[in-house]
Amino acid sequence: MLNTPSPGARLKALIHAPQILVMHAVYDGFTVKLVEKFGYQAGFVSGAALSEANLGKPDVGLMGMEENLTACRRLASACNLALLADGDTGYGNAVNVYHMIQKFEQAGVGGIMIEDQSWPKRCGHMQGKSVVSAEEMAEKVHAAVEARRDPDFVIKARTDAFGTHGLDEAIRRLNLYAEAGADLLLADALATEDDIRAVVRNVSRPLCVNMGFAIRKRSTTALISARRLQDMGVAAVMFGRMLSASAIMGLTNSLAALGAQLDDEEVTERPDLLVSFEELNALMGLQEINQLEQQFVRK
Repeated sequence: MLNTPSPGARLKALIHAPQILVMHAVYDGFTVKLVEKFGYQAGFVSGAALSEANLGKPDVGLMGMEENLTACRRLASACNLALLADGDTGYGNAVNVYHMIQKFEQAGVGGIMIEDQSWPKRCGHMQGKSVVSAEEMAEKVHAAVEARRDPDFVIKARTDAFGTHGLDEAIRRLNLYAEAGADLLLADALATEDDIRAVVRNVSRPLCVNMGFAIRKRSTTALISARRLQDMGVAAVMFGRMLSASAIMGLTNSLAALGAQLDDEEVTERPDLLVSFEELNALMGLQEINQLEQQFVRK
C-alpha cells in the first residue's frame, strides 16, 4: 500500500516548490470547493473570515479557539486542500500554544499560523495594534515546534511589528522566530515592493506575504502579482480577503436585483448573478452521493 503524504508534508512541499504557493482564504464549504475547482492545492482558513461569516463580527479577537478548531475540522474533511489554520496569538501563553497545536494537527490541517500581537488581537491592517515581546513570541514558536507530532506540520510565524516598530524590527523578529523553529514567516502589512524585497533578503526561512483583496487595493496593501512576488523570492502568497469580499459583492448585487423587481408583474431571470441548481449540486458533489446510493442502498 502506498503511503499517503500527511497534510503537513503536502503543505511543506508546496511551500518549497519552485512555483509560488497561492493560498486563498477559505471559510466555508463553498469556498473550499471553489478553490479546489479552480485547481489550487492549498488554502488558508482565515480567522478574520470565520469571525465575519460565522459570528457577524470583525476580526478583533472575539472568536474562541474551539469555534476556530471546529471550523477547521469541518473544512479539512470537506476538501482535499492542504489547509493552513489561523491560530491568532495562540490563545494564551506558550503552554496554551502547545495544547493548541496538538488539537489543530488532529483536526487534519497541514499547519498553523501564530502571530505576535497582544491579546485581544485585531486584523493586521487595522489601527491600534500592539505586539508582545519578541522573546515571548519565540517561546510560543518553540512550544509549537515541540508540540507537533508530525515533523512536517507547518509552523508559520507572523509578526505585526512592521506597523508598530518598523522594518528592521520586523526582520529581527522573524529571524528570532526562525531560530525557534518556524517553517514559514510572514511580516504583515508590508507597504511596498522594496519592503518585501528587504525581508526576503534578510530572513532565513521561506517568506509568505499577505496580498489581501488580490485584485482591489487597500491602504495597507499594494497590488503586486503572484508572478512578480515569485520573481522577488517570495515562497507563498495569501489572498486573505478576496473571496469574502467578492461574496459580499455578489450577495449585494443579487439582493439589489431582486429588490428592484419585487413590485413587477414578471420576474426577470438573471443567470449572470446566480449559478443554476445543477451547477450548485455539481459543486457540492451530489453525483458522488448518488453513486454511493446506487452502490450501497437497497432499493
